[in-house]
Amino acid sequence: QSCRRPAAPRAGPEPSSGGLPEGVEYIPTRKKGKNPMKPVGVAWYSLYARTRLGYLFYQRQVKKARERYPHGHSTPQPCCFPGVKILPIPVLSNNYSYLVIDTGSGQAAVVDPSDPLAVQAAIEEEGVMLEAIFCTHKHWDHSGGNAALHQQHGSCKVYGSALDAIPELTNPLADREKVNVGCLTFEALATPGHTVGHMVYVLDGGPFGGPPCLFSGDLLFLAGCGRLFEGSPETMLASLDVAVGLGEDTLLWPGHEYALECLTFASLLELDNPALEQKLRWATQQRQEKRSTCPSTLGEEQTYNPFLRTHRPELQAALGLRRGGGEHPDAFRARVLKEVRRRKDLYKAT
Repeated sequence: QSCRRPAAPRAGPEPSSGGLPEGVEYIPTRKKGKNPMKPVGVAWYSLYARTRLGYLFYQRQVKKARERYPHGHSTPQPCCFPGVKILPIPVLSNNYSYLVIDTGSGQAAVVDPSDPLAVQAAIEEEGVMLEAIFCTHKHWDHSGGNAALHQQHGSCKVYGSALDAIPELTNPLADREKVNVGCLTFEALATPGHTVGHMVYVLDGGPFGGPPCLFSGDLLFLAGCGRLFEGSPETMLASLDVAVGLGEDTLLWPGHEYALECLTFASLLELDNPALEQKLRWATQQRQEKRSTCPSTLGEEQTYNPFLRTHRPELQAALGLRRGGGEHPDAFRARVLKEVRRRKDLYKAT
């Protein structure tokens, strides 16, 4: 087998953070004409992440998405190299789950099974045995299918961080811990920021003559990164640096189809970036045809993803930021990341 490598003005002062749960920042809403710092954004996040109301909202999301996208929001593009098949499964309105198959043994793992019916259909179509669920974090749009799949596949183990309230978790993982599924080896990396227990999973492609594969959840998207719901810019920067350290040839398999929105936003920051312009043209064509934009590579991402370019003078200048005297380089990069994230939170795609 082979594969191709693939803003309305504030009416008053900003609310203080004194009443927020520890580690949670105000997250701007993106409704047109609404105050982006309205506290309801934080209240909604707490309800979604910490109560049964979040699960009920997730169930409504699943129902609506199944009706609107009976065949998925995008046309998946499987990636194969000798002994491995990676099948993106488009779920909900813009999420991706991933079925990762050891083609020699027929054993498989799934990453972030948002919609258990869609994942089960892929398992049956491929004729594989589900041995593991790798969950990047607790949010229902990534973990909502854990219970149904775990019940249906009794020997299947559910992996993730003990720091996140991941449904049906059977095997908590520590940073850098490895898990084997058939001949496949996955390494878990702690990447807090989006949530306190966020983890990504790296498939070792070396034994199969392929590149490393990063299943990034809501840490990193094509040209974007996740919101800082439960972490600081410094924490997210350190997590992004962990991802970049995997190497430029690493394939990026993100948790969402956000490419067009993120690239368009990035193009407003860097007005003269040929790599960004080329990727935006490509993504526009892909999305017009409802084709998936994943994977990209970490090498590519560093040429146009503003959240991975906090060290670049051209981005710093575009943001109007300058390093202070005596300011540590990483502290300055965190300040750049905070400003990019702030602008992205306020950005409304047209």
